[in-house]
Amino acid sequence: MIIGIPKEIKNHENRVSMIPFAVEALCKEGHIVNVETAAGLGSGFSDEDYLKAGANILSSAAEVFKSAEMIVKVKEPQPSEIQMISEDQIIFTYFHFAADEQLTKGIIDTRSIAIAYETVQSSNGSLPLLIPMSEVAGRMAVQEGAKCLEENMGGKGLLISGVPGVAPAVVTILGGGIVGMNAAKLAAGLGAQVYILDVSPSRLKYLSEIMPPNVITLYSNSMNLKELLPRTDLVIGAVLIVGAKAPRLITRGMLKDMQPGSVIVDVAVDQGGCIETCRPTTHAQPTFVIDDIVHYCVANMPGAVPYTSTLALTNVTFPYISKIANQGCINFLKNDLEFRSGLNVFKGKVTHKGVAEAFDLKYYDPLSLLN
Repeated sequence: MIIGIPKEIKNHENRVSMIPFAVEALCKEGHIVNVETAAGLGSGFSDEDYLKAGANILSSAAEVFKSAEMIVKVKEPQPSEIQMISEDQIIFTYFHFAADEQLTKGIIDTRSIAIAYETVQSSNGSLPLLIPMSEVAGRMAVQEGAKCLEENMGGKGLLISGVPGVAPAVVTILGGGIVGMNAAKLAAGLGAQVYILDVSPSRLKYLSEIMPPNVITLYSNSMNLKELLPRTDLVIGAVLIVGAKAPRLITRGMLKDMQPGSVIVDVAVDQGGCIETCRPTTHAQPTFVIDDIVHYCVANMPGAVPYTSTLALTNVTFPYISKIANQGCINFLKNDLEFRSGLNVFKGKVTHKGVAEAFDLKYYDPLSLLN
């Protein structure tokens, strides 16, 4: 199989979809890997590293897309990339379709095979290709939120850890999944008073057992949220519904309950956001202020730490990439339920219920299209 690795072009996205080690393994298996020049530089990998691994270095994204049977990316194709996607081409990346109707319809029109990292789901309900980036984003949410609490960033001038004789910040985390758990661990380690909300009693029980004493678990409902907001310094939105838009848990009207200079970090922004006032921002301009509340809503947070993120991502995506190449994509989709859950669009037809419901599109059972 001919596999293409284009350079990521989303704002301040420095990750690359495969490290040289993975490329070398694919080449040894008899596949051809074409890498766009400078694709790995942001993550610390040179063209020479990829050449030594057996890849071909191509001078443009257009060449990579034109030559490849499968394109492996990190972030969703940008408008200029969608124009280069060909019919029947496999696109394997993070898509987050439910938050972007234009992207969804653009991919439908290409009649390509779109497999989304974020909806590949194991039998136990876990999301193996989302977990490493969720771990990074959860930890970064606290790091960036703590920075935004500084006065020079528009925050209330609060040190998240406090000091002896001065209380630490109060951090409220919406969602107890991978993002929320990692955010809670880091915030607690810094000494903050942490509240983590979720709707799953079993998840709350688990979090209560593993978290330190300064993390308090609460059932997620409007009463608890309204009670917490007036004394919360940092809110972290970490809600995820697989393949679907995130629910809005904090409305604009609720911002008035928060103190001026408080901070919201909405990690769910790439799924539409769980705070009404959030909109996607970039690493170049990460924040904005509404009703005296600082909002940090960068849609590709792990892109700020590309070396860590690229290695963590390749660790989990490579086994799937290898199986696609060796078994053939259609056969792998037919025979593996876990991988098939990642299929979102197949040759112009929507094959994920969350995406179909988000835009009132017809849903097709993927197996009916693969047989």
